[in-house]
Amino acid sequence: MRAFLIICAVLFTFGPADAAQYPSRPIIMVVPFAAGGATDVIARIIAEPMSRKLGQPIIIENVAGAGGTIGTAKVKAATGDGYTLITGHMGTHASAFSLYQKPTYDPRTDFEPVGLIASAPIVIFSRRDFPAKTLKEFSDELIAKGDNIKVAHSGIGSNAHLTYALFQNLIGAKSLEIGYRGNGPLMNDLVAGFVDYSCDQVITFAPQIESGSVKGVAIASPNRSPVLPNLPTTTEGSLPAFQADAWTALFAPKNTPADVLDIIYAAYLDALNDQNTQRRLLALGAGVPGSDQRSEVYFRQLVSDEVLRWSNVIKASGLALQ
Repeated sequence: MRAFLIICAVLFTFGPADAAQYPSRPIIMVVPFAAGGATDVIARIIAEPMSRKLGQPIIIENVAGAGGTIGTAKVKAATGDGYTLITGHMGTHASAFSLYQKPTYDPRTDFEPVGLIASAPIVIFSRRDFPAKTLKEFSDELIAKGDNIKVAHSGIGSNAHLTYALFQNLIGAKSLEIGYRGNGPLMNDLVAGFVDYSCDQVITFAPQIESGSVKGVAIASPNRSPVLPNLPTTTEGSLPAFQADAWTALFAPKNTPADVLDIIYAAYLDALNDQNTQRRLLALGAGVPGSDQRSEVYFRQLVSDEVLRWSNVIKASGLALQ
């Protein structure tokens, strides 16, 4: 159905008036995190070819705070006219709904899903002198030493926060949690040996693992990453249940007209099919969604499934906030 609407809205001139005029001015793409992070980088990669297709500038607006929920709530309140979009991710549009006891939005109903942009597997990494050589040895060490092990995360609700909780639930460990205000200070302390380990998406920490500043333990994916080909997977490490992708996706405010959404969707597809876009995403270690992962039906189901999945993790870990 969407493909048919795209043809009507984009290729012909007899669509609704709003679609015929859209876009007539620059588009704001909100990134609910600070500039320079993984979500920001991915947003800028996708915005460039989409802007060419739409014939209007796409302006990145970074609205950071509260694990991305401030910027996300801002877009929820925006007019649904196609001139405000948001690049959300696993945290903002899945886990946040259960993490906060009084969430300010529901990712399943308060946004119009455009499409999945990229996914990046989670990697477990430790200080470089951590004695364990395999995932099994690493897990045994965490279980045996309990809160003598310091696990670091980059903020409440961050990828690191949620995925280390999932990992420790699966292996039955409980380490001492150390929170940081961002990845920079976390990495500084991990390199210095003040904390023992963390989990986060491969996009963010592959360079440090590759350089040996920190030690890669395993990647939470069924397949090895092309940017870290020597790092074993959790499946190889006999923990196949620990699979986690930090996905990033494009949303519009609720009630954005269907004809306008179809124009945006056409630009999104064009951007994903662009070889330079694919090259840049793959170079980061991100996966580009296949053709079967680019439909509205697939994406809506992904968001729904992820809300449920992380709700269960948060309840089991006692991570919910007031």
